[in-house]
Amino acid sequence: MQLAPFFPVLYRILQPTFPDCLWSGNAHTKEIALTFDDGPHPVYTPQLLKVLDDYAIPASFFLLGACVHRYPTVAKSVCDFGHSIGLHGYDHRSFPLLTTTQLRQSLESTQSAISAACGINGTKLRNVRPPNGLFTPQTLELLTQWQYRSVMWSVVPEDWVRPGINLVVQRVLEQVQNGSTIVLHDGACGGSDVAEITQILIPQLLQLGYKFVNIDNFWHSHPSYLQP
Repeated sequence: MQLAPFFPVLYRILQPTFPDCLWSGNAHTKEIALTFDDGPHPVYTPQLLKVLDDYAIPASFFLLGACVHRYPTVAKSVCDFGHSIGLHGYDHRSFPLLTTTQLRQSLESTQSAISAACGINGTKLRNVRPPNGLFTPQTLELLTQWQYRSVMWSVVPEDWVRPGINLVVQRVLEQVQNGSTIVLHDGACGGSDVAEITQILIPQLLQLGYKFVNIDNFWHSHPSYLQP
């Protein structure tokens, strides 16, 4: 059973319930954010980076620490292309299943991996997206306590189950609106289609008048903005 039809409903429930998270941008401006989870991947991520570069589109990547350790040169390419970098945990284990110590280690290990691969200060990596979109109020409290910023989503076309490129594109176009945060995947699950999906989506979204920004742009207008 595919859950894509339920994600817009879930978003409308969760956004006002957890207002300190970043779910979307300004509803009054035609800005949207493309975000990609589960990378870097040695094949899918470079393909995606080329598409983004061809259109000069900024994006936000939420990286897995284990994948960064395996493919540091690919992670560095994401940084070199100027995209925003966030944390997706070390090995994609859902945050609520981790102890407090394990959660902190997962985030710090991911910071260290990205810092080593990209040559940037790991303490500046503060955007965190929970794997599988799963969190509890305690999870969010810990992230805030450790000065991380929780980043969620508003458009989730469920590309990781590979329902077909055309269906993923259709779901995004049906749901997109001002301030949308779109989630796609460049990892092992769903990544084989991500470059083609993005290649189709970008010109159509540009034609609709949308401007692409990264997640950091959205934070600047968020009431809970925390300077990194």
